Amino acid sequence: MAPIVVWAEKADQDKPLILEAEKVSVNEVQQIYDLNGQILLIKGSIVVTGDQGKITVDPEGYEYVNLKGTPERATSFRERREGTADEFIQGRATEVSYNAKTELLTLTGNASLKRLNNMQLLDQLLGWKIEYDDIKQYYRVSPPTDAKAEEPPIARAILSPRRKAILEK
Repeated sequence: MAPIVVWAEKADQDKPLILEAEKVSVNEVQQIYDLNGQILLIKGSIVVTGDQGKITVDPEGYEYVNLKGTPERATSFRERREGTADEFIQGRATEVSYNAKTELLTLTGNASLKRLNNMQLLDQLLGWKIEYDDIKQYYRVSPPTDAKAEEPPIARAILSPRRKAILEK
């Protein structure tokens, strides 16, 4: 028996990056894109929204995305996971950072992250900062940097049991 393993859709790496915003400033030499106002970023199954942000592309072609929301509208991230057809990771926070090379998603400021299958909630995390490493398959919820030791924990997780798959020979 082996565990079912699902990760970000590998096909996303080869998809074009589609950007919409009220204002886009492009520095082709440094491969930096500054975005402002009602941002919509799409790359394959990845959809990120925000109000202000920056995308940097390294020489290997990997994108590093950092978007911020407004007090009225949080930044969001959604990605289909490879494996089961209808499994998604989606999150909301004041700030969303995504490193396409390491597949590390970081949600900061009133953060929430959900893993859904057929729109049914499997896992849910709430906290100040949530990191999701898609390659190593882990979540981490952290308090604010100025949290005091005597304060109660401010992280919450609801995690569904993981099932094991039977592989036929």
